[in-house]
Amino acid sequence: MKAIVFQGIRSVSLEQVADPEIEDSGDAVVKVLKTALCGSDLHPYLGREEGLEPGTVMGHEFAGVIVETGADVTKFSPGDHVVCPFTTNCGSCYFCDIGLTARCQRGQLFGWREDGSGLHGTQADFVRVPLADSTLVSFDKVIPPELALLAGDNLATGMYCAERADVSSEGVYVVLGCGTVGLMTITACLERGAENIFAFDAIPERLDRATRLGVTAVNFESEDPLDLIQSATSGIGADAVMEAVGSSAAGKMAYDLVRPGGTISTVGVHTNDRIDFSPVQAYDKNITYRVGRCPARAFARDALDLLAKDSSTFVSPVTHTISIADGVSAYDMFANRKDGCIKVILEP
Repeated sequence: MKAIVFQGIRSVSLEQVADPEIEDSGDAVVKVLKTALCGSDLHPYLGREEGLEPGTVMGHEFAGVIVETGADVTKFSPGDHVVCPFTTNCGSCYFCDIGLTARCQRGQLFGWREDGSGLHGTQADFVRVPLADSTLVSFDKVIPPELALLAGDNLATGMYCAERADVSSEGVYVVLGCGTVGLMTITACLERGAENIFAFDAIPERLDRATRLGVTAVNFESEDPLDLIQSATSGIGADAVMEAVGSSAAGKMAYDLVRPGGTISTVGVHTNDRIDFSPVQAYDKNITYRVGRCPARAFARDALDLLAKDSSTFVSPVTHTISIADGVSAYDMFANRKDGCIKVILEP
């Protein structure tokens, strides 16, 4: 099958690799309808994150059709349309029971192999899904697969971010970053009834989509975020700041914008080795800081329900649909923010 394969820093290649097979009775093999590039794919690609084994199939987002199941798979059959969270989940360990499926004791991350173990990714013609019964989620074919796959990562992550920020119809909220996760976080805030949302970015195409969602979208390079939020809140600060970037600058900005007693909800994937404010600073503002990987499986069904309805709270982040045969150039475009790129869908 065709696959986009990691070779090293700034190096991926299109390769012919072996088709996946059933290795365990709980596995399913899924034919990929649509897969995607995610900002976290860029961490190993750009060398920000180390350890990924050369030869690993990239990617962790996809929607597809089941073509084969192991003997112990009872909830799915060949022909079922499914979306997959970016980690596998057993559905029965302590962490799955409390809804923290991202920390499943048997879970694995798609597209991460290290020292000869781990799972190949989803930027391929087919994907093997372990723990299929408790990992996969069926979706109605009324939802296009390029949107359904958002339920396995980006939209689920936005919903998690807003939940952890305690967003409600009251208050002033800030979203930092209007890439795909930031846009999905705005959607989640709107779904929770928020009416006063400020979104910051510096890329016009992203700000345009945020504006279409009806929020106050601001270029932080031309207008000072702190002045704006202080003015909008009579000097108090935002009730919660949702950070969807994963950079030191965004972490510092989140601290500056949140009010004393407010919440910072961070879902941007950080690769730096420390938080961007000190314990003393956190103490002096009485902030609540919530950070961590989204338990996507726990949010996937609600995310699909949102996608199935005709809602003004959702604007598609997809800007490019490209053949997987051109996946190498897609990485270059995405990494270098060419051609107004926000979300890239790959078609096998």
